Amino acid sequence: MPATVRCPICKKEVPLDDPNMPFCSDRCRLLDLGNWASEKYVISSPVRGAEKLEDLEDLDLPEGPDR
Repeated sequence: MPATVRCPICKKEVPLDDPNMPFCSDRCRLLDLGNWASEKYVISSPVRGAEKLEDLEDLDLPEGPDR
């Protein structure tokens, strides 16, 4: 039996080689897109790694041979 994942919308099992994967159908794919468009899904906060990168850019580091 091929490996499967569950459709994030209807929870039906979907084979990994299905062209609609991770969705089971175009209907579920469109429902998911509608959820994003209507802002049902949100990203609550920025990624922490990006904050640390900004902090490093603000530091005055001496120029080295590899810079």
